[in-house]
Amino acid sequence: MEIEFKEYFRVVMKRLWLIIVFVLISTITVAIYSTNTYQPIYQASNKLIVNQTVDQDQIGREQIDFGAIGMNIALIDTYKEIIKTPAIMDKVVQRYPDLNLSAEQLISIVDVNGINGTQLMTIIARHSSYEKAAKVVNAVTDVFKTEIPKILKVNNIAILNEAKMLNNPRPVNKQSNQYILMSFVASLVIGIGVALLLDSIDDTLKSKEDIRLVFELPTLAVITKVKPKEFKSAKRKRNPKQVGEKPYATTNS
Repeated sequence: MEIEFKEYFRVVMKRLWLIIVFVLISTITVAIYSTNTYQPIYQASNKLIVNQTVDQDQIGREQIDFGAIGMNIALIDTYKEIIKTPAIMDKVVQRYPDLNLSAEQLISIVDVNGINGTQLMTIIARHSSYEKAAKVVNAVTDVFKTEIPKILKVNNIAILNEAKMLNNPRPVNKQSNQYILMSFVASLVIGIGVALLLDSIDDTLKSKEDIRLVFELPTLAVITKVKPKEFKSAKRKRNPKQVGEKPYATTNS
């Protein structure tokens, strides 16, 4: 096992440049793609209360009608469905033509949530422009509040807060580095796999063990590869120059 690990490590180190280049190209490509395709989404919301819970006793004093509270909570699920219907959205398109959105588009970007056990509900709009999201949610809320008495013959909607214009809104979908990290890990694994594959299909003899396995003969000697710089350095050591030595000349007399 130790020998195999060393062999794998040798192969990886031998083709390390190939792995690094492959990882860099893949990771940078995914990073550029993620940056160019990132589309920030902004959210604006209004909070409403379904509240018709005050009644009067026999002497004219106001008191809470707990039965009405339960009915209001039950009505929230009905309101959530009514808002996302053409009965409301068509009216929004007619009254707010400056939105330049169809009823189907409004339905796709608007969502309605109810807070369990309470009389509160939230209308939410998401869009690539915060200004557009705020205008849409305010328009839908206004139309819903005016139309629901005509549809259900009840008038128990009160707006607690409306979406306001913000100078520096923050997108709800922050840019994630998840795909970049996944690309790095995947390309690293693939790069190592390619390096091992190239080594496995390379049938050249690389070591004494390869020669012994193929020819079944022992290795008598190994000739190492000498770099030109090492050869010049060895030559200078064999012919050292003496300090102060002067050249001699002979003459014939």
